[in-house]
Amino acid sequence: MCGICGEVVFGTDQADTARVDRMAQAMAARGPDAMGVTMRGRVALGHRRLRIIDLSDQGAQPMVDPELGLSLVFNGCIYNYQDLRSELAAKGYRFFSTSDTEVILKAWKEWGRACFSRFHGMFAIAIHEHDSGRLHLARDRFGIKPLYLSEANGRLAFASSLPALLKGGDIDKSIDRVALHHYMSWHAVVPAPRTILNGVRKLPPATVRTYETDGTSRDVTYWSAEFEKSAEDVARSADEWRDMVLEGLRTAVRRRMVADVPVGVLLSGGVDSSLIVGLLAEEGQKDLATFSIGFEEANGEKGDEFQYSDLIAEHYGTNHHKIFIPSSELQDNLPGAISAMSEPMVSYDNIGFYLLSREVSKHIKVVQSGQGADEVFGGYHWYPKLTGSNAPVQDYANAFFDRTEAQMSEAVAPEYRCSRDESLAFLERHFAQPGAADPVDKALRIDTNVMLVDDPVKRVDNHSMAWGLEARVPFLDHELVELAGRIPAEHQLAQGGKGVLKEAARLVVPSAVIDRPKGYFPVPALKYIQGSYLDMVRDTLTNEAARSRGLFNASYLEKLFKEPTQYITKLRGSELWQVALLELWLQAQEA
Repeated sequence: MCGICGEVVFGTDQADTARVDRMAQAMAARGPDAMGVTMRGRVALGHRRLRIIDLSDQGAQPMVDPELGLSLVFNGCIYNYQDLRSELAAKGYRFFSTSDTEVILKAWKEWGRACFSRFHGMFAIAIHEHDSGRLHLARDRFGIKPLYLSEANGRLAFASSLPALLKGGDIDKSIDRVALHHYMSWHAVVPAPRTILNGVRKLPPATVRTYETDGTSRDVTYWSAEFEKSAEDVARSADEWRDMVLEGLRTAVRRRMVADVPVGVLLSGGVDSSLIVGLLAEEGQKDLATFSIGFEEANGEKGDEFQYSDLIAEHYGTNHHKIFIPSSELQDNLPGAISAMSEPMVSYDNIGFYLLSREVSKHIKVVQSGQGADEVFGGYHWYPKLTGSNAPVQDYANAFFDRTEAQMSEAVAPEYRCSRDESLAFLERHFAQPGAADPVDKALRIDTNVMLVDDPVKRVDNHSMAWGLEARVPFLDHELVELAGRIPAEHQLAQGGKGVLKEAARLVVPSAVIDRPKGYFPVPALKYIQGSYLDMVRDTLTNEAARSRGLFNASYLEKLFKEPTQYITKLRGSELWQVALLELWLQAQEA
């Protein structure tokens, strides 16, 4: 679990190691334990290390294998590396470390691109072939590990974080208007390969990209979440699905226990994280460290769910840490949380995960987290609205999108508007793809393959790694997701959503956390912006940098300043916080 970066020159010049060094230095928080930079002619690779597996120097990166003619940098964890190592050793490969990193090198040599389909894990990888000069970039199936790219002036730069990429220099920072449309419509989701900056792109999930020495490249997609049902799937009972899901989740949690350091749990008190705690207890893990966070209430809205996390902690006798953040500390830490974002992300979870990760990192280096369960098992409020829909694109947009095109025109300055509704067009293209006949499945597919990647998953990575904390997400085990994709919508949406998962949970955890009202990560101060928070966002949106950029119409901002608590989006977000967060993030990149 680390940060990676590099530069490749498409020509005869040598790579700029100083540029790579700047990018690596900027990711110190992702890998505080060690740093390395290596250069081989036109290719330079950089790495920041967080020691999780093979704590010795033999597992250091960049890792070079002269015998195989390969160099590699890798961010993430391959959970089944020990099984793959045994298989490769039987084929005659010799190992000089006990790391999962070295297993990737040997696996690439043996199986080429097919190796990524064999990996259970989360990863962003760069492999340089010494003889051919090719560079291969790969990202895990759900984009749990990020990889940002910039191509300009005959050079490719890449890094695990967008701010680190910018530290390397020579990048176009102008605003991508299509990405801005997505940000303002789709609750800050900007699908790959775009980012909010024209000069930065991101490698799509489940993709291997090969760069030739002349700069040409080719992408291969090695996996996607499918939502087709066989006749047997349709006929299977709810109890059968419950048992299959529980067994699949047991396997997913067990896989993510692999580490040479202790593993804890981020415990919200909801069914997802509570189920992870219960399954780890079943596996015999003793003195399990669990962590919960809460904030002050605002506008009459409660800011914590401690009553439920306390229940689980007491039930399983965990070593529980309950963290309460006063409003003053929340505001003081907002700049740090925003600087940790590789892209602007509007959900209130961001500051929660940032501060929770800060506290957790004082105790352990690895946690399991419940992200992904709502997307994979049908937990959101918009899925029932699509049942039997004759207009699934419009019904999804009506339930999810923050703004209509008319509202977009009111908010965004004319020079930053698109000539059409780009977010709706993206949705139409995705829903039109074959393989998901049911409207609910169309929504589950886009949320699993797109929304999940560029909102919850990105949020967890950015803010956990800001404190050198590795977060593992068992609900995104690809075999579990494949299983969930086969479950008919009627079972998924039972019991108000996540019906199959809730029934599986009843076999493990107390019913009180299953039958409770659905909770969200509450940070009321950022939903009902008042007092010093209103002063902060007003200053941000009217200062010289914001006026010079001119993203938003002044009349729209004045409306929000006048009644900030009245303009709440369909997903319970503040319109004012959404526009302020974007400007705060852009100004942080300019600092």
